[in-house]
Amino acid sequence: MHPTVPVIHLWDWLPAAFDPVLILMAVWLGWKADQFGKVLIIGMAALAVSVLVSWAISSMGLPWIAPVRSDALTLFPVRFIAAMLWASGAYAARRVARR
Repeated sequence: MHPTVPVIHLWDWLPAAFDPVLILMAVWLGWKADQFGKVLIIGMAALAVSVLVSWAISSMGLPWIAPVRSDALTLFPVRFIAAMLWASGAYAARRVARR
């Protein structure tokens, strides 16, 4: 008997990538960054803040676009990559705006 691989559909990934707290933190910190190397740190910070806020909202029983619960998908890699992409976009936009 072969182990079954879980299938995670795209519509499960999208809420994790479009968490409003994640986007706000990543864009704001990415805009403030003065070096591109800081995007990795920004991704980690935005991930941590968004997971903590999502967990707090979910534990109060309030509906949230990307809940963090033991019975829901958290998708940390998706959130981290999304945070880095949002921060990279904000960093690039700031560099273009400064010219």
